Amino acid sequence: MEKSILLVEDEKSIARFVELELKHEGYDVTVCYDGRSGLEAALEKEFDVLLLDVMLPELNGIEVCRRVRAQSSVPILLITARDAVMDRVAGLDAGADDYLVKPFAIEELLARIRSALRRTTTSTEHDTLALKNIILDETAYTATVNGEPIRLTKTEFDLLHLLMRSKNKVCTREIILENVWGYDTDVETNVVDVYIRHLRAKLPANTIETVRGVGYVMRE
Repeated sequence: MEKSILLVEDEKSIARFVELELKHEGYDVTVCYDGRSGLEAALEKEFDVLLLDVMLPELNGIEVCRRVRAQSSVPILLITARDAVMDRVAGLDAGADDYLVKPFAIEELLARIRSALRRTTTSTEHDTLALKNIILDETAYTATVNGEPIRLTKTEFDLLHLLMRSKNKVCTREIILENVWGYDTDVETNVVDVYIRHLRAKLPANTIETVRGVGYVMRE
Protein backbone atom coordinates (compact mmCIF):
# COMPACT_ATOMS: atom_id res chain seq x y z
CA MET A 1 0.00 0.00 0.00
CA GLU A 2 1.28 3.47 -0.91
CA LYS A 3 2.46 5.64 1.95
CA SER A 4 0.60 8.94 2.07
CA ILE A 5 2.31 12.30 2.52
CA LEU A 6 0.78 15.71 3.16
CA LEU A 7 2.95 18.52 1.78
CA VAL A 8 2.16 22.05 2.98
CA GLU A 9 4.24 24.56 1.01
CA ASP A 10 3.19 28.01 -0.22
CA GLU A 11 5.87 28.35 -2.92
CA LYS A 12 4.10 26.58 -5.76
CA SER A 13 7.22 25.91 -7.83
CA ILE A 14 8.87 24.15 -4.88
CA ALA A 15 5.65 22.33 -4.01
CA ARG A 16 5.28 21.06 -7.57
CA PHE A 17 8.90 19.89 -7.76
CA VAL A 18 8.70 18.04 -4.42
CA GLU A 19 5.30 16.58 -5.31
CA LEU A 20 6.61 15.13 -8.59
CA GLU A 21 9.70 13.67 -6.90
CA LEU A 22 7.61 12.06 -4.15
CA LYS A 23 5.15 10.60 -6.65
CA HIS A 24 8.07 9.26 -8.67
CA GLU A 25 9.19 7.45 -5.50
CA GLY A 26 5.74 5.88 -5.18
CA TYR A 27 4.17 8.07 -2.50
CA ASP A 28 0.56 9.24 -2.52
CA VAL A 29 0.87 13.03 -2.16
CA THR A 30 -1.64 15.68 -1.09
CA VAL A 31 -0.55 19.32 -1.45
CA CYS A 32 -1.82 22.40 0.39
CA TYR A 33 -0.56 25.94 -0.14
CA ASP A 34 -1.40 27.65 3.16
CA GLY A 35 -1.38 26.77 6.83
CA ARG A 36 -5.12 26.76 7.40
CA SER A 37 -5.96 24.36 4.58
CA GLY A 38 -2.98 22.24 5.57
CA LEU A 39 -4.25 21.98 9.14
CA GLU A 40 -7.72 21.01 7.94
CA ALA A 41 -6.29 18.31 5.66
CA ALA A 42 -4.04 16.93 8.40
CA LEU A 43 -6.96 16.59 10.80
CA GLU A 44 -9.42 15.18 8.27
CA LYS A 45 -7.29 12.30 6.95
CA GLU A 46 -4.61 10.02 8.37
CA PHE A 47 -1.25 10.56 6.67
CA ASP A 48 1.98 8.63 7.15
CA VAL A 49 4.19 11.74 7.07
CA LEU A 50 3.55 15.49 7.18
CA LEU A 51 6.00 17.84 5.39
CA LEU A 52 5.39 21.32 6.70
CA ASP A 53 6.96 24.60 5.63
CA VAL A 54 7.41 27.05 8.50
CA MET A 55 6.70 30.34 6.71
CA LEU A 56 3.10 29.84 5.57
CA PRO A 57 0.27 32.32 4.91
CA GLU A 58 -2.85 32.38 7.11
CA LEU A 59 -1.35 30.09 9.77
CA ASN A 60 2.38 29.59 10.28
CA GLY A 61 3.93 26.15 10.22
CA ILE A 62 4.86 26.14 13.91
CA GLU A 63 1.24 26.71 14.91
CA VAL A 64 0.01 24.09 12.43
CA CYS A 65 2.52 21.65 13.90
CA ARG A 66 1.38 22.41 17.45
CA ARG A 67 -2.30 21.89 16.62
CA VAL A 68 -1.71 18.70 14.66
CA ARG A 69 0.49 17.27 17.40
CA ALA A 70 -2.24 17.87 19.97
CA GLN A 71 -4.41 15.36 18.11
CA SER A 72 -2.05 13.10 16.17
CA SER A 73 1.29 11.29 16.44
CA VAL A 74 1.98 11.49 12.68
CA PRO A 75 5.69 12.12 11.96
CA ILE A 76 6.17 15.82 11.17
CA LEU A 77 9.14 17.14 9.19
CA LEU A 78 9.53 20.92 9.24
CA ILE A 79 11.02 22.67 6.22
CA THR A 80 12.49 26.06 7.05
CA ALA A 81 14.56 28.75 5.38
CA ARG A 82 15.91 29.80 8.77
CA ASP A 83 18.86 27.92 10.23
CA ALA A 84 18.91 29.62 13.65
CA VAL A 85 19.04 27.20 16.58
CA MET A 86 16.10 28.87 18.35
CA ASP A 87 13.91 28.48 15.25
CA ARG A 88 14.67 24.77 15.14
CA VAL A 89 14.08 24.39 18.87
CA ALA A 90 10.73 26.20 18.53
CA GLY A 91 9.67 23.68 15.91
CA LEU A 92 10.77 20.72 17.98
CA ASP A 93 9.04 22.15 21.04
CA ALA A 94 5.87 22.39 18.95
CA GLY A 95 6.07 18.64 18.33
CA ALA A 96 8.06 18.25 15.11
CA ASP A 97 10.11 15.07 14.74
CA ASP A 98 12.74 16.46 12.38
CA TYR A 99 13.63 19.52 10.31
CA LEU A 100 15.27 20.36 7.01
CA VAL A 101 16.77 23.72 6.02
CA LYS A 102 16.22 25.25 2.57
CA PRO A 103 17.77 24.93 0.09
CA PHE A 104 17.94 21.16 0.41
CA ALA A 105 18.83 18.25 -1.85
CA ILE A 106 15.82 16.11 -2.75
CA GLU A 107 17.89 13.03 -1.84
CA GLU A 108 18.19 14.29 1.73
CA LEU A 109 14.45 14.94 1.95
CA LEU A 110 13.72 11.42 0.70
CA ALA A 111 16.19 9.96 3.20
CA ARG A 112 14.53 11.81 6.08
CA ILE A 113 11.11 10.60 4.96
CA ARG A 114 12.38 7.02 4.87
CA SER A 115 13.85 7.49 8.33
CA ALA A 116 10.54 8.80 9.67
CA LEU A 117 8.68 5.87 8.15
CA ARG A 118 11.16 3.36 9.60
CA ARG A 119 10.51 4.76 13.06
CA THR A 120 6.80 4.09 12.63
CA THR A 121 7.30 0.50 11.48
CA THR A 122 6.57 -2.06 14.17
CA SER A 123 7.05 -5.79 14.46
CA THR A 124 4.22 -8.27 13.97
CA GLU A 125 4.58 -9.64 17.50
CA HIS A 126 3.15 -7.90 20.54
CA ASP A 127 6.31 -7.13 22.47
CA THR A 128 6.15 -5.07 25.63
CA LEU A 129 8.82 -3.39 27.67
CA ALA A 130 8.26 -2.55 31.33
CA LEU A 131 10.19 -0.51 33.86
CA LYS A 132 8.73 0.45 37.21
CA ASN A 133 5.20 1.69 36.45
CA ILE A 134 5.79 2.34 32.73
CA ILE A 135 4.79 -0.16 30.03
CA LEU A 136 5.57 0.24 26.32
CA ASP A 137 3.75 -1.79 23.69
CA GLU A 138 6.26 -1.98 20.86
CA THR A 139 3.68 -3.18 18.33
CA ALA A 140 0.91 -0.70 19.04
CA TYR A 141 3.40 2.10 19.78
CA THR A 142 1.54 2.93 22.97
CA ALA A 143 2.69 3.74 26.49
CA THR A 144 1.00 3.62 29.87
CA VAL A 145 1.97 4.97 33.28
CA ASN A 146 0.23 3.31 36.23
CA GLY A 147 -2.17 1.82 33.69
CA GLU A 148 -3.11 5.21 32.24
CA PRO A 149 -2.24 5.88 28.57
CA ILE A 150 0.06 8.77 27.71
CA ARG A 151 0.34 10.38 24.28
CA LEU A 152 3.82 10.22 22.75
CA THR A 153 5.14 11.26 19.36
CA LYS A 154 7.08 8.62 17.44
CA THR A 155 10.37 10.26 18.37
CA GLU A 156 9.41 10.50 22.04
CA PHE A 157 8.42 6.83 22.00
CA ASP A 158 11.71 5.79 20.40
CA LEU A 159 13.67 7.83 22.94
CA LEU A 160 11.77 6.35 25.88
CA HIS A 161 12.18 2.87 24.40
CA LEU A 162 15.96 3.34 24.17
CA LEU A 163 16.24 4.56 27.77
CA MET A 164 14.09 1.70 29.08
CA ARG A 165 15.95 -0.89 27.02
CA SER A 166 19.22 0.49 28.38
CA LYS A 167 18.03 0.60 32.00
CA ASN A 168 20.75 1.32 34.55
CA LYS A 169 23.13 2.28 31.71
CA VAL A 170 23.86 5.91 30.92
CA CYS A 171 23.00 6.89 27.33
CA THR A 172 25.14 9.72 26.01
CA ARG A 173 23.58 12.31 23.72
CA GLU A 174 25.59 10.85 20.84
CA ILE A 175 24.24 7.34 21.50
CA ILE A 176 20.70 8.73 21.64
CA LEU A 177 21.14 10.59 18.34
CA GLU A 178 22.48 7.48 16.61
CA ASN A 179 19.71 5.21 17.87
CA VAL A 180 16.72 7.55 17.62
CA TRP A 181 17.57 9.79 14.66
CA GLY A 182 20.00 7.54 12.77
CA TYR A 183 23.74 7.28 12.17
CA ASP A 184 23.77 9.81 9.33
CA THR A 185 21.78 12.49 11.13
CA ASP A 186 22.96 16.09 11.33
CA VAL A 187 20.57 16.87 14.18
CA GLU A 188 22.46 18.67 16.94
CA THR A 189 22.88 17.20 20.42
CA ASN A 190 20.84 19.97 22.09
CA VAL A 191 17.78 18.52 20.34
CA VAL A 192 18.13 15.52 22.66
CA ASP A 193 17.71 17.84 25.65
CA VAL A 194 14.51 19.24 24.12
CA TYR A 195 13.00 15.77 23.80
CA ILE A 196 14.12 14.73 27.27
CA ARG A 197 12.24 17.77 28.56
CA HIS A 198 9.16 16.69 26.60
CA LEU A 199 9.33 13.18 28.06
CA ARG A 200 9.85 14.37 31.62
CA ALA A 201 6.68 16.45 31.36
CA LYS A 202 4.72 13.27 30.60
CA LEU A 203 6.35 10.92 33.12
CA PRO A 204 6.47 10.80 36.93
CA ALA A 205 9.08 13.03 38.55
CA ASN A 206 12.67 11.75 38.58
CA THR A 207 11.94 8.97 36.07
CA ILE A 208 14.79 10.13 33.83
CA GLU A 209 17.99 10.98 35.65
CA THR A 210 20.59 13.40 34.29
CA VAL A 211 24.20 12.33 34.63
CA ARG A 212 25.85 15.71 34.36
CA GLY A 213 28.31 16.01 31.51
CA VAL A 214 27.51 12.51 30.25
CA GLY A 215 23.86 11.87 29.37
CA TYR A 216 20.66 10.31 30.71
CA VAL A 217 19.61 7.11 32.44
CA MET A 218 16.51 5.33 33.73
CA ARG A 219 17.11 3.09 36.74
CA GLU A 220 15.16 0.19 38.20
